Amino acid sequence: MTALVDQLSRGLMAPICLTWELTYACNLDCVHCLSSSGRRDPRELSTAEAIALVDELRELGVFYVNIGGGEPMIRRDFFTIVEHATTNGVGVKFSTNGTFIDEAAAKRIASMDYLDVQISIDGLDPDTNDAVRGAGTHETAIRAARRLADAGMRDFKLSIVVTRHNVDQLDGLLALADSLGAQLRVTRLRPSGRGAQSWDELHPTDDQQRVIHRWLLDHGDRVLTGDSFFHLNALGESLPGLNMCGAGRVVCLVDPVGDVYACPFVIHEQFRAGNTRDHGGFTTVWRESSLFAELREPGSAGACASCGAYDVCRGGCMAAKFFTGLPLDGPDPECVGGEGERALAEAGPRPVSDVDHSRRPRPITPVPVALVTK
Repeated sequence: MTALVDQLSRGLMAPICLTWELTYACNLDCVHCLSSSGRRDPRELSTAEAIALVDELRELGVFYVNIGGGEPMIRRDFFTIVEHATTNGVGVKFSTNGTFIDEAAAKRIASMDYLDVQISIDGLDPDTNDAVRGAGTHETAIRAARRLADAGMRDFKLSIVVTRHNVDQLDGLLALADSLGAQLRVTRLRPSGRGAQSWDELHPTDDQQRVIHRWLLDHGDRVLTGDSFFHLNALGESLPGLNMCGAGRVVCLVDPVGDVYACPFVIHEQFRAGNTRDHGGFTTVWRESSLFAELREPGSAGACASCGAYDVCRGGCMAAKFFTGLPLDGPDPECVGGEGERALAEAGPRPVSDVDHSRRPRPITPVPVALVTK
């Protein structure tokens, strides 16, 4: 596995996983939104440009894309783009809050090949979920999931971001997914987008990190993680997966206006590699970007060099470090050895993304979020 990780770290001719945010428009205002979505950007790719990008990805050898937003189903051409992809050899997995999955949409989704869907929900009950995602969103997500199940779709995903308020609900969320014929997807909270302002209050405690690690080890054969939690490998037993930062190496992000970033969690000018509208399109950005070339070079262990767990945790998440003001060769802010907490105490100002489409102004400095706890 170590040899494979080293090989992938040098980059591939095409990304294994490409995330494509179709729009910044969103009907919700989630406090941890990675892309600070809300208002549509008038410069977003047109239908023709989106279809041309799908064709380019097919020629490049990209087998599937993760489509998100914002809320991707807000775009009137959503199904046009998705159907063009799935009928031309590019599979699609899209994330949605479920608002626009009525019975007709559920039947249409369930009838399509090479299409998967994940419905976002961040709590087993409305109090926990709605404090993060907004009033009524728990009911909306459950209704959408039931419509997909009733339409005959199986193995769609319920996708949760783990926070300190839902760690104790993991068993219940897994049972909920099972009851719907769905699969649970569990991801890590990153301090990106609006998440930068809520991370201090929402991210799991050190004790909860250990609970998450044990729970994932016990349920890893039934739960997807997208390699979100490789920083927890420092606890001793490695989680399933590649367990590496794939930014600019095997993953990247295309945003609604065609900007290409190293990963979905670092929407910041420092990690912008180019634009799909540039000469040579996405292919040239992926293969020739100086930023991606730099990321593919062997990295320094930096402050983690003396830690015996570095080979399995790889220093943790680049985005988590960057947006909490830590150096990229420093420890992960949630380092289970305590180094992250010590580094945070001495960290400088936290960077702020220059991309924010929130529907209401946001404070620049982190602020606490009032949540209902069980």
